[in-house]
Amino acid sequence: MVEDVATPDADFLPTHVIPSEGLAAWEAPDVSRPTVPLDALLPVQLVERRGDWGRIVCFNGWSAWVDGRLLVPVPQAPPVSAAPPTRSADLRRLLARVMDALERYGQATDELAAGRADGETFRERTEGLRAGVVIAGEAAWLYDVEEERWMYCDGGQTDTWAVSSAPSADETPAPSRPSGGTPERTRIVDWPGDN
Repeated sequence: MVEDVATPDADFLPTHVIPSEGLAAWEAPDVSRPTVPLDALLPVQLVERRGDWGRIVCFNGWSAWVDGRLLVPVPQAPPVSAAPPTRSADLRRLLARVMDALERYGQATDELAAGRADGETFRERTEGLRAGVVIAGEAAWLYDVEEERWMYCDGGQTDTWAVSSAPSADETPAPSRPSGGTPERTRIVDWPGDN
């Protein structure tokens, strides 16, 4: 439910800002109930989570639901515990998953090319594998299969770049393979001009 409160909260302390391209908003955690989009870099407080959904409150008390995965966290004070600070998305963990998926795909491809496996075996061994990586100098974009989002890293900081699904109220992790039956098999098509 969207609440409209005209008086600003003197104790308002933002936890996030809206991404630089703005952000869609909804009256409830339901994509069929949109409201006005939020302006770029608007400071907000994230006050509730329901799966991917996040309920935010603005300085004037107005509240709405957004895709919480796209909110940009505001830097907070360093932790006061003696433990070293931790990062929310460890690039090494994502890289290890990508390398594992590529290794498994490569092994299945080698077996198919060497005649030790047929097309069905190849399909079974590669079923559910998903990976995505783009590296351009110091910039890297990695697909986080568990969170279904693209992460951007500049070597020192990792942030969500894009998400691949609508927000969900489901608290369980997303499946590592999209649902909807057996994926379409790879087809070889003629490249234009190869005739």
